[in-house]
Amino acid sequence: MTERHATAAVIGAGNFIGAAIARKFAAEGFTVFAGRRNGDKLAPLVSDIEKAGGKVSARSLDARKEEDITAFLKEADQHAPLEVCIFNIGANVNFPILDTTERVFRKVWEMACYSGFLAGREAARLMLPHGKGNIFFTGATASLRGGVGYAAFAAAKAGLRAVAQAAARELGPKNIHVAHLVIDSGVDTAWVRERIKEREGEAGLANLAAGRLMRPEAVAESYWSLYNQPRDAWTFELEIRPFGEKW
Repeated sequence: MTERHATAAVIGAGNFIGAAIARKFAAEGFTVFAGRRNGDKLAPLVSDIEKAGGKVSARSLDARKEEDITAFLKEADQHAPLEVCIFNIGANVNFPILDTTERVFRKVWEMACYSGFLAGREAARLMLPHGKGNIFFTGATASLRGGVGYAAFAAAKAGLRAVAQAAARELGPKNIHVAHLVIDSGVDTAWVRERIKEREGEAGLANLAAGRLMRPEAVAESYWSLYNQPRDAWTFELEIRPFGEKW
């Protein structure tokens, strides 16, 4: 491991994709600042990273609160220059449109769009004086199209994509790489496998070998590849899906 004098902040460091991103950047020598709503749930991630020789600082974080985001990223930058900020909050819910309450729609937008704006803005404020940085946003199939039952989620994710696109156009010429990663697939977790089994039975689980699900570690590798792109060939939007995904 090559230790770097830099931090990588992961906002939405959940058990799967977020944790995989945190482990990857820690393995590459970054000090990782990991935040999620319930910080106590970060203990296994902290243990994994520290056992592997990495450095991590874990925090409870409500990304919808401006003061929480500001303090979290400022603490990361004070430890070492903030070089990478990855916004990975999901908020994936499915309700028929007549059952989508005002509260559900607003809360999903706050989690998946508004908090992403806050994260991107505050990361940019810290990176601009350093003259470089990387701000990456996790998107979904819903970032590009609305599906049945996904009015709230699609509106929020499409909004996040627009925020990322505007930021990329503004910050790219200032040497800050802004990218949006569209994950067009289910992620391989025990919960997803159980849902497939409920819908399709054992035959559905047997078909997973055909490439229907994506490993969290594969997503982390995609973010690492974005980080390593030369600045004369930056990607704004990267769509990733397993080889067997129909699209």
